[in-house]
Amino acid sequence: MITPKTNLTFREMMGAGGFFYGAELVTTRGIPEPNQRPKLVELGEALAADPRIAWVSITDNPGGNAMLPADWIAAILKPHGTQLVIHLTCKDLNRNGIESAAWRYAAEGFENILALTGDYPVAGHEGQAMPVFDLDSVSLTAMLRAMNGGLEALRPNGKRERLPKTNFFIGCAVSPFKRHERELLPQYFKLARKIQCGAQWVIPQLGYDMRKFHEIKLFLDWAQLPTPVIGNVYVLNKTVAGMFNQNKIPGCVVSDALYAVAEKYAAGPDKGRSFFTELAAKQLAVFKGLGFAAGYLGGIHKAETFAQIIDLAESYGADDWKVFAKEIQFPKPGEFYLFEQDPQTGLGDSARLNREYLQSLQQPPKTAQVTLNYQFTRLVHTLAFTAGKKLFPPLQSLYGRLEQSGHRRTLRALHGIEHASKALMYGCKDCGDCSLPDTGYLCPRAACSKTGRNGPCGGSFDGRCEMNDKDCLWARAYDRLKYYGESKQMLEGPAVFANAALSGTSAWANNFLGRDHHHIAVAGGQTPPPNESAPPAKKS
Repeated sequence: MITPKTNLTFREMMGAGGFFYGAELVTTRGIPEPNQRPKLVELGEALAADPRIAWVSITDNPGGNAMLPADWIAAILKPHGTQLVIHLTCKDLNRNGIESAAWRYAAEGFENILALTGDYPVAGHEGQAMPVFDLDSVSLTAMLRAMNGGLEALRPNGKRERLPKTNFFIGCAVSPFKRHERELLPQYFKLARKIQCGAQWVIPQLGYDMRKFHEIKLFLDWAQLPTPVIGNVYVLNKTVAGMFNQNKIPGCVVSDALYAVAEKYAAGPDKGRSFFTELAAKQLAVFKGLGFAAGYLGGIHKAETFAQIIDLAESYGADDWKVFAKEIQFPKPGEFYLFEQDPQTGLGDSARLNREYLQSLQQPPKTAQVTLNYQFTRLVHTLAFTAGKKLFPPLQSLYGRLEQSGHRRTLRALHGIEHASKALMYGCKDCGDCSLPDTGYLCPRAACSKTGRNGPCGGSFDGRCEMNDKDCLWARAYDRLKYYGESKQMLEGPAVFANAALSGTSAWANNFLGRDHHHIAVAGGQTPPPNESAPPAKKS
């Protein structure tokens, strides 16, 4: 039976224990023609009027393209009384622009925010746009939580004030559809970090393997992070399936096996519409059976198609989802799973972690990423740049004396040596707020297209960057840290906010004198990770 439209807020839905349906509304480029009712508005209003659909989620410049802002259509739909979720990404605005947008959303009464890093821009006026990525999804989440607590701001007169509290209900995304351990586990660790930084609900990126969807819930239960999860369904056609299969839409995965099936049905008289509709409805039924908080439908341009799929999902028998869960498993060859498979359900076994993975933790392999340069850097950092260790106190004292006595020429010479050596060894961009210790000694500005300091984005593909010009920094860092038994802790701690004011200054001096984000992290404390070596208790 369909959960009827209620007066529950989206926040209340996520904790109500029922199963609700949401719809994605993708914004468009350009303004409406004069005296013409925009199709986007017509679709949004039809979705808002449908009792099957409990909320509408509105995208933010999807695919890296310039579109109408999400709150434009949200303001039109708000009087209709439906719940609204606004996507907020980091690709087009710096932290001030994002904070400004968040204040605007709060002032307009839009509290449900899906915090995303965002796709790398692919197009723009007279060429490709320059991406921003001043923040990422983790630091954006942390900033929104700080706004909820009453953001502390510095006024022009130098005094601090506490700004009014917002009431954002912050969501985050995770991408479980990764083929390799070195790519998947950083996704899970980053998910835990997002929740620890303030995320209150989770939506996966797109894939067609119910075992991987289920694994998100298993991971959250195991990590003792009780957070509602929304199942994500994108209604395919042959063209879209091909784009997903060829990795043309970052983070959206269709395996060769599924694409072969899609081609088969697309050759039929209805071009596969019945198959793709049933596939979407069956996914929704599985999400409901697995205890997800909701199901989310995208890839549809007609309100009646949303209704048709939801009605079909609700028509299945109470236990049909168990058959569908086994049926809808289209992994890539050699797919890595954190949990062993339950032979009865075909899904993950909550009591058994991957045996080969646990064994590998005892004797981690030494991959090509564990270079002599990396090993040497670890040693130097331990001796000289770790607070309280052998060389740290005298170097801290040296930099303090040089600054206090105004030895600018000496400081400039030391900075020159620092930058030259780090540029040679790591491709250093002289940001002055160094994250090398956070990222397996791989410079995020040189080795990550989105300069991510808080974990991997969801756009990587088979260990390659979304831009397909290099290996993913975080997969490389995972290999390095696992060899030293540190992979479980690789994304611990508070969100990293790089301070642009330090750009072009000495990261060594900033570290020794407590001016960089490492000082803030120490002051803010560390959040311990879940115990990875022991399997979780099996739920009754």
